[in-house]
Amino acid sequence: MTRPAWQDVPRSNLDRFEEIARSEAPELAHTILFQIRREYPYLHLVEDESGEPLALVGIRRAIEGFVSNLTAGAHPRVPPEMFQEFGRGEGLEGRSLDALQAIYRLGVRLTWRRLAEIGQQADIPAPAMYELAESGFEYLDGLVEQSVRGYAEAAARRASERLRLQRQLIELLLMEHRGDVSMTLAERAARIGWELPETIAVGVLMRPAREAVAPAVGQGVLLEMESEQPRMVIPDPETAGRAETVRRATAGWSGAIGPPVPLAAAATSLRWAETAVQLIKKGLLPQGEVLYCTERTEELLLLPAEDLIDAAARRCLAPLDGLSATQSRRLAETLLAWIETPGGAPEVAARLGVHPQTARYRLRQIRELWGDAIDEADQRFEMLLVLRALRLRGDLAPAQD
Repeated sequence: MTRPAWQDVPRSNLDRFEEIARSEAPELAHTILFQIRREYPYLHLVEDESGEPLALVGIRRAIEGFVSNLTAGAHPRVPPEMFQEFGRGEGLEGRSLDALQAIYRLGVRLTWRRLAEIGQQADIPAPAMYELAESGFEYLDGLVEQSVRGYAEAAARRASERLRLQRQLIELLLMEHRGDVSMTLAERAARIGWELPETIAVGVLMRPAREAVAPAVGQGVLLEMESEQPRMVIPDPETAGRAETVRRATAGWSGAIGPPVPLAAAATSLRWAETAVQLIKKGLLPQGEVLYCTERTEELLLLPAEDLIDAAARRCLAPLDGLSATQSRRLAETLLAWIETPGGAPEVAARLGVHPQTARYRLRQIRELWGDAIDEADQRFEMLLVLRALRLRGDLAPAQD
């Protein structure tokens, strides 16, 4: 390896260089800060307990530390705490590190100019000064690295705080409100920059895996991943393109999105979504996608009322009690097809996929079993509900189009 040129510089020259540089560090720091303020007038400078800008302290310490390590033959080390704090401050204010890095580059450039002049005064050879320049760029990288650490810490803290506030807002939204809480909602929403919508839809998700990555639902949609079943609040769900965006974001997830409701009725949308999720768990609604409750009205109205449907089925379908299970099922399917289908035996046969003569025979049996009661509108409507519920459960064959 090539021997560092600084090691060949006489000790007296190094001492002279360090003496001048350290003595001028305070003035150089003020010069750099003055230039920074000129180029970045919007910069807010935090002061320490004595009223001195922390930036000035940081610049002075950075210069002194750089010079001391360099003349001692050590690799220049960045004082971590202060520059991490600078990065942390940018993160907490929600700004990027671009301006801070530009400021660091400005400071290093001004420092190099003055140290080059001091190098001439102390008779530091050119090769050693070239090494000084290289060390300055490495030092700049170190300043940025420490600030990035602080920035990342602050960003994580801000994200954590936002999630906490968002979770509180979601909890408040989904409560059963018995009074006007619009002001409280507005205050909570303002803390995370969320504009209160006129309507919302609430979704309930089922994790495809324990460590599943949260769906990228985009800005505006509130997502709460802490619960066993994550929840999301979709503002203005009927806005053009909103449904498709949510579908793409939740690809691979199972779950349901409740109907659009006014903001104050969010709990109602949540209840329907939870009902749909329970049906998914029972295998009565499909998994592998996030369903919209408004597209599953029949299932949501009929399937949860299992006890009522069973009781009504025992009464409405009592004429089938004396038949075998196969006969009973066939006649029930024919009865449903007849109620759903305008026309006679040919249309019923086409719907069931059987011969028209078979359909006529079954329809005669139905007429014999139920008599004139089959023509009563209320009776037919109740049978329609019962038989459709049984078909949704899988107890009757699906209709053929």
